[in-house]
Amino acid sequence: MEDQRDALRKIITTLAIKNEEIQSFIYSLKHMLLNVEANSAKVQEELEAEFQSLLSVLEELKEGMLMKIKQDRASRTYELQNQLAACTRALESSEELLETANQTLQATDSEDFPQAAKQIKDGVTMAPAFRLSLKAKVSDNMSHLMVDFAQERQMLQALKFLPVPSAPVIDLAESLVADNCVTLVWRMPDEDSKIDHYVLEYRRTNFEGPPRLKEDQPWMVIEGIRQTEYTLTGLKFDMKYMNFRVKACNKAVAGEFSEPVTLETPAFMFRLDASTSHQNLRVDDLSVEWDAMGGKVQDIKAREKDGKGRTASPVNSPARGTPSPKRMPSSRGGRDRFTAESYTVLGDTLIDGGDHYWEVRYEPDSKAFGVGVAYRSLGRFEQLGKTAASWCLHVNNWLQVSFTAKHANKVKVLDAPVPDCLGVHCDFHQGLLSFYNARTKQLLHTFKAKFTQPLLPAFTVWCGTFQVTTGLQVPSSVRCLQKRDSVTSSSNTSLT
Repeated sequence: MEDQRDALRKIITTLAIKNEEIQSFIYSLKHMLLNVEANSAKVQEELEAEFQSLLSVLEELKEGMLMKIKQDRASRTYELQNQLAACTRALESSEELLETANQTLQATDSEDFPQAAKQIKDGVTMAPAFRLSLKAKVSDNMSHLMVDFAQERQMLQALKFLPVPSAPVIDLAESLVADNCVTLVWRMPDEDSKIDHYVLEYRRTNFEGPPRLKEDQPWMVIEGIRQTEYTLTGLKFDMKYMNFRVKACNKAVAGEFSEPVTLETPAFMFRLDASTSHQNLRVDDLSVEWDAMGGKVQDIKAREKDGKGRTASPVNSPARGTPSPKRMPSSRGGRDRFTAESYTVLGDTLIDGGDHYWEVRYEPDSKAFGVGVAYRSLGRFEQLGKTAASWCLHVNNWLQVSFTAKHANKVKVLDAPVPDCLGVHCDFHQGLLSFYNARTKQLLHTFKAKFTQPLLPAFTVWCGTFQVTTGLQVPSSVRCLQKRDSVTSSSNTSLT
């Protein structure tokens, strides 16, 4: 009986779910019906507006052409009327001379005849009729102002609704990921002269393969792309992959998105491990600020919590530090917090292969600053660069300015301007640790070593602040410099 009840409950549950799906679908259909009415009305208004706009253009064109006809008619009328008036005046003058000549011939006074004949001859010589051109200045043909709209009529008759553009196809072979930039290239499967622009959407993800429907990261949108490629610049690759999709749009409608693609965006991403930092360093994700009261405040809070009001002693002094906090569970295992004069903090991601790049910018008024790498076994009292377990570049603005490379307590003074932003490139398998001016990519120094343990990014600061930028790919210029200097390196002749 109980089994039958369970089976019936499952049937009821399935039916209830199906009912909810049908209700939801009915609501969707009703909503679509309303949208059809609203959208069709909107399209009709836009169509009428387009035709009205076209009629306005034709009316404007007609007015311009009519004005040209009127102007040409007025010009020709003026020329012909002037020529007609001149001919009329010449004809009247000729008729007067002709009448005078006839009268002279009929006269009987022979003495006045020579004088009259001479006057008639002079009059004929100067008569306007002999200076006139008997060719019309303009023609009466106005056919050159006629127009032929046959081609335009065919074009108008060929007007159709704009088709929905096809979905573009992303060309993975032509697309490129380099220097924290992504160049995406696509093509249209069919030639379409009506395409107005493209819309590109992308998002970061940690999942390989086809993009997931449900993803925590939102799609970022770039509109108005006129070409069939686009380059995203200045990216931070804080996740392993990026999803991309593109759609084509004409002036009326957008097509479907292309099949989405996933591109790998390899880069070195880490954060600062606050559990390793010296008490005088205030760590906030990827930034660090020196705090002279950090150790004292923590020590006072600890004593207040214990109800003890004793004054500082050599054992409890800020210089010695408080006992290391409880180690947090980690795949790397815990370690003690740096203390004494080792104002150091480590990154939280091990380097045990490949090559990686990150940048760090420090405030120029920092009294001392160092950046490099270290084994996790670096002692809590040991300073960066003063043991065989660490390598670093060090800037000292205290008492005298110095810019040095340090390892195993060996120091090399660097003959280069001190940049405010340093780039660090670590090629674990090649045993190369190189430092660059992050802005100009000038090589500052290269350590050559055989790393026997995984490395961690390491930083030190005293009376100052710094910020780390991660999620960066190895710049192409750095790779080129590494290849060029792989055999010999002038930056490291006395320090290993």
